[in-house]
Amino acid sequence: MPQPKIRSPLMAGLGLRAFKGGAVVIGVAVVEGEPCVVLSTVLETYTQGDRLSFEPYRLAAETSREPSGRAAPEAAAIVAEGRRRQNQLATHGLQAIIHRLDAAGRKPAVAALLVNRAGWITDLLEYSLAWAEHIPVAENLAVREALRFAAGQCGVAMVEQDEKSLPELATKTLGVSSAELDARLKALGAPAGKPWRKEQKLACLSAWVALANRPVVEIDRLG
Repeated sequence: MPQPKIRSPLMAGLGLRAFKGGAVVIGVAVVEGEPCVVLSTVLETYTQGDRLSFEPYRLAAETSREPSGRAAPEAAAIVAEGRRRQNQLATHGLQAIIHRLDAAGRKPAVAALLVNRAGWITDLLEYSLAWAEHIPVAENLAVREALRFAAGQCGVAMVEQDEKSLPELATKTLGVSSAELDARLKALGAPAGKPWRKEQKLACLSAWVALANRPVVEIDRLG
């Protein structure tokens, strides 16, 4: 008796734009050559009312420092625990997103993380303690690290895209003009509903580009 033909889950790309406390996540699939938004949500890396998971570097900055001005062991312990909680929450959040996609017959093929040119910062604690205005940057970078950790735990391939140069990369990759790209991003947000602000558009574009750059794989297989 012939075996039934099984269709693999429709592949989707995830775009992630971090902010303090979590990330905007947009899922994009390409159906018959056209992109469509299949998921629009927020992945939280903190628990309501828990400052350790929400702003570990702000909490660390409120502690006393060593006579040299460097971070005290208490500050380092605060950051370590806060980051541990962020990693755990990011992993649980990404797992929930994967389950949502799976329920819709889709599988995340790639996750695109939007970054900037702050890769030179290697010690976020000391960086955040140097000047008060550095603390929000450190909090944001910690969320990105949690998202990287979650992707690794969930077995989702991750690519990183520079947010500033993403529009230029997109026009080259997708073969559309800047004006057309803006119009299509606006239209893509209609089915997703509100909010559809700059953050969602950038996450959507990053997912679309990452999916377009992914090697073509066989869709159908015999069971």
